[in-house]
Amino acid sequence: MVFAEFKEALTLVGKTPILWITGIVAGLLAALLWILYNISGAFFALRLVLIAALVMLLFVAGTFALVKKNTGDASTLLRGGVQYYFRVLLPWLVVGFALLLIFFLVMIVTMAVTGGGTDYEAAGLLAIFIMIPTLFLTFFCDTAAVFEDAKVFASLRRSIVVAANHSWEVLGFFIVCCIFAFADLFVFAMIWEGLLFDKLQPLVTYYSSPGYNETQLAEMMAPHNMIAMIGTDGMWITAAVIFASLIVLVPVLLAFKACFYRKLIGSPVAIQQTTGEYDSKGRWYKY
Repeated sequence: MVFAEFKEALTLVGKTPILWITGIVAGLLAALLWILYNISGAFFALRLVLIAALVMLLFVAGTFALVKKNTGDASTLLRGGVQYYFRVLLPWLVVGFALLLIFFLVMIVTMAVTGGGTDYEAAGLLAIFIMIPTLFLTFFCDTAAVFEDAKVFASLRRSIVVAANHSWEVLGFFIVCCIFAFADLFVFAMIWEGLLFDKLQPLVTYYSSPGYNETQLAEMMAPHNMIAMIGTDGMWITAAVIFASLIVLVPVLLAFKACFYRKLIGSPVAIQQTTGEYDSKGRWYKY
């Protein structure tokens, strides 16, 4: 099932050029943030991440609307983005708040168990183990909001029901997403290394030298040292590679998510009546 929807998503992206707009916007925003980080430092770049995420949300909602209506009309992308913007945004705000609450509760519990001290590594691992199931169950809240016109808590509840009823399929979905993301990043990482081979030559030389030391290599590969090594030309090349990689990655993953969710809610297990009863002949009557 999962591979069929992934193939459908690839076909859809190939036949619907308007879907690439979301990838172009994502690539431009990511490249801009990278450039600002190098020019102005983390102070300004980190503050623009939130703005970039809010802008991206408009195109994410529009992409889901395009897949839902099975059209390639640019006006549908914009109208769908505006129509479903807050229906997509609000559930993720609730999820984000829940994850922060989980993190703080884990920190408090850890401090109570250790008598006031905090084992940040143990607390972080515990928080991750709790957060992962939360994200697993609520991951489709945005698609539920668009495909089923659900409001905030209805979309969260719907995502939880669908993910719980199809846990193995959802797990397969995440595995395919990870494989595709890794393949995309690997290919563009190879392109990046090829374009910057001369500037990265000191790393290759040092790695192959007899006196190789992992600690010193880690220091050389620290972000500030890497930026200094590749220089201004390398900064622009890196921005271009980031832009190109997201043009491919984002539309495919969003289309895959939409196609996958559409398939799930079209199956008899995913659609369940929550209020009503069966009569003596097995017919369902909803209250």
